[in-house]
Amino acid sequence: MTDTVSRRHHVVVIGSGFGGLFAAKRLKRAGVDVTMISRTTHHLFQPLLYQVATGILSEGEIAPAAREVLRRRKYLEILLGDVTDIDLDAHTVTSVAGDASTVTPYDSLIVAAGATTSYFGHDEFAANAPGLKSVDDALELRARILAAFEYAELEADEKARDEWLTFAVVGAGATGVEMAGQISELAHRTLVKEFRRIDTRRTRIVLVDALDDVLGTFGTKLSAGAARQLEKMGVEVWLSERVVDVDDHSITVEDRSGARTRLPARTVVWAAGVQASSLTKTLAEQSGAELDRGGRVKVQPDCTLPGHPDVFVIGDMMSLNDYPGVAQVAMQQGKYAADAIRGRLRHKPEPKPFHYFDKGSMATISRFRAVASIGPFRFGGFIAWVLWLIVHIMYLVGFKNRVTTVLHWAVSFIGRGRAQRAVSDRLMISRSTPSTTSQPS
Repeated sequence: MTDTVSRRHHVVVIGSGFGGLFAAKRLKRAGVDVTMISRTTHHLFQPLLYQVATGILSEGEIAPAAREVLRRRKYLEILLGDVTDIDLDAHTVTSVAGDASTVTPYDSLIVAAGATTSYFGHDEFAANAPGLKSVDDALELRARILAAFEYAELEADEKARDEWLTFAVVGAGATGVEMAGQISELAHRTLVKEFRRIDTRRTRIVLVDALDDVLGTFGTKLSAGAARQLEKMGVEVWLSERVVDVDDHSITVEDRSGARTRLPARTVVWAAGVQASSLTKTLAEQSGAELDRGGRVKVQPDCTLPGHPDVFVIGDMMSLNDYPGVAQVAMQQGKYAADAIRGRLRHKPEPKPFHYFDKGSMATISRFRAVASIGPFRFGGFIAWVLWLIVHIMYLVGFKNRVTTVLHWAVSFIGRGRAQRAVSDRLMISRSTPSTTSQPS
């Protein structure tokens, strides 16, 4: 008689962002082995990247090591690698890290590789207008923003000095508004007494968007209130203006009549759009699934690929019911996919179609000022800011990260300081070799 050992079901999770992390954690006690493949060694709390870019928080506070977060999950292994191919017929995932190429077989696959910055067909803008989707982006922007004040201090020519003291933020969604607000805080509070040749309060901050309103998804009242608050802080709001050119000294915008305006600015932040990971093309070609305009895969109601019930595509990579590309969607889909796999292994009925429960949206404008949209309720001002603090503390991974984050917030919001202001020339020139990889969601 021959002894046979049954092999445990193997789940491969691509991405260590919100979707991948919540799926991997949810598979605890499911009786499966899990392999997480990630192009980074950390889990990124992306909503707070702008605070790294403006010196409030360190990258370690919002990007803990994935191995540390998941160290007690004995059923799970983590592989560093950039996924270059998925073979749906062979049930394999190929990833590359350095000179090492790894082929990982799977029984079930959860693809949560996230998204990267979209320049709407003008990728050449990236060299002079970094996005804000990764730790590298945030550190580069921090170097560019803080160095702009240093170069302005050195500049004898008034025109050139004004260019250094002009910041253009493209995109009036949550990220753009938060960046514009924090650059204003830097110029008008943190740095105001630190320079001798320049007055940082003369800094010009311009928020540009091709649409008609600021924070449009928050409703007319909150949108108008956010615009007024930004203007009180000295931020110029340019709406219905499309960016048509970016160089190392300026951006050029075009209004709906076709008239163009050139804005001299040495520092540009791109917060205008995202596009799904290039892996969506691989999945679409092999499964016959459609892609939407943002390059996202149109998935089945249960978040699987057409004809491939063993492959779940979640987060910023999928298109379903016009759900937004936010962290909460990825979290809920990660849990849903894990529960569906567990249910199948236990021969339970197929789950009901995925339904996103919208817990609301929030965005900060400045210290003590935020907007929040929760169900039918709309909040602005200090109450919304307190809600924002509570929610973001809750979702930070790790007790240590929560404690240090609160301390740094106290320094920045109550006082004038910024704990993270070290920069290097290397960070400033990193855009000369731009990355094409995506950030997990």
